[in-house]
Amino acid sequence: MIPSRKQASHINSPYKQLDCPVGRVVNFWRAGLASALHSLRESKFPVRNKTAGSEQRSLPETFCACQETRPMLPPETQRLIEQHGIKYVLAQFVDIHGSSKTKSVPVTGLAMVAEDGAGFAGFAICGMGMEPHGPDFMAKGDLSSLTPVPWQPGYGRVVCIGHVEGKPWPYDSRYVLQKQVERLSQRGWTLNTGLEPEFSLFKRDAAGSLQMVDASDNLDKPCYDYKGLSRSREFLERLTEALQPVGFDIYQIDHEDANGQFEINYTYSDAMESADRFTFFRMAAGEIANDMGMICSFMPKPDPKRAGNGMHFHLSIASASNKNLFHDASDPSGMGLSKMAYHFAAGLLAHGPALCAFAAPTVNSYKRLVVGNSLSGATWAPAFIAFGANNRSAMVRVPYGRLEFRLPDAGCNPYLVSAAIIAAGLDGIDRQLEIDHVCNENFYKLSLEEIAARGIKTLPQSLKEACDALEADPLFAEVLGNEIVGEFIRLKRMEWVEYSRHVSDWEVKRYIEFF
Repeated sequence: MIPSRKQASHINSPYKQLDCPVGRVVNFWRAGLASALHSLRESKFPVRNKTAGSEQRSLPETFCACQETRPMLPPETQRLIEQHGIKYVLAQFVDIHGSSKTKSVPVTGLAMVAEDGAGFAGFAICGMGMEPHGPDFMAKGDLSSLTPVPWQPGYGRVVCIGHVEGKPWPYDSRYVLQKQVERLSQRGWTLNTGLEPEFSLFKRDAAGSLQMVDASDNLDKPCYDYKGLSRSREFLERLTEALQPVGFDIYQIDHEDANGQFEINYTYSDAMESADRFTFFRMAAGEIANDMGMICSFMPKPDPKRAGNGMHFHLSIASASNKNLFHDASDPSGMGLSKMAYHFAAGLLAHGPALCAFAAPTVNSYKRLVVGNSLSGATWAPAFIAFGANNRSAMVRVPYGRLEFRLPDAGCNPYLVSAAIIAAGLDGIDRQLEIDHVCNENFYKLSLEEIAARGIKTLPQSLKEACDALEADPLFAEVLGNEIVGEFIRLKRMEWVEYSRHVSDWEVKRYIEFF
């Protein structure tokens, strides 16, 4: 309770001789002890330095002991702030779905975010396993991740890991990935990942209905189409120019195989940095599109007749000396893979059904992974648990000397997918799992009977099936943590139930007068 004016005129306290005015006391209640004592010190204890001719101030020892020591930023962080004119920093993390959550912090508070964290009500964040009566979720910033936000002048972004009561929180997916990265590091290894995000551009008409941004982008086979690429170039250029200054080495942009669908490729990096970058990519794409009156969608399958939005992961493990341990020029198959790479790939195949839940985490995802093909002749997404040399219809493709994991879609949480990839791959290495056979056929043209005859299994065809597979596979709960895996399954089952109970337009159209 703030005291009345009469009560405030003279406070009965160890410092009543200070004769505190009302404004000072209100500051005490509102701003807290540290700022109030600082304010009192400045106004009540001037000590003149006669030699220097300048005023210096001091406090009794009891006051000095109460003052909070403000943490300092490293010189390189301070230089970056000054170089880019950063005034506010987005303390950013993701929820269990991979959606970005932030607080805007004046740059003067960045050091506190790095040391103590920015406070959030954990119950308000999806999938954090917290209750409204529990402690705060403290997002502690990783200063090495600080970058400017080019589309938001004066802003920076620092990636955070959640802590609760001073300890890393097991429901935080970046922390889950950090633990898997540390498992690799203990062996002297680093997982490098190259991500290929695909996205679709839409706009809303006056009635609020979704329309393609470019109505002329209507070819049956639009992949690499010049006109489609050129007529969306303003957005693509703005996005590219927002990403390049913060370390994205973008080397190509193309029109993909659905109308209004594009892909931007940039150089690989270690798994953590790749996940951080993809999160930033989605933030940038969404806001720049919004500024231009568009929607940049990472929905896995916006159009049932067209290819969906995937996000293929290119994978290799590097040694401490940065040697690609997945490459072996003497590989008799000609794919340039080492035994380690084969074991890693076999781990992905062995855990493919469970991996599906993380890599394809929405009900819509399974319209991308459907058995069959699209209007253009290919979904470019796997439906079968298979391994092939340069086979884009397989779950694991082999570009020479590395692996490409084609299962994930653009709606996934990159931290959870990366952590799950490491868990499955290391299990394959540790158990020395083998690839049964290399499949170099077009799965889009084979019947289910032909595929079954080859001993190839089908991936889960719904989110429910994927959750069942994840629950039945003990590896991920054991390695990633019971907390986050259990919470993920619980939320995804709720999503499936909600979807299953929804009455769609298709159902109404088909059945309203059917009987």
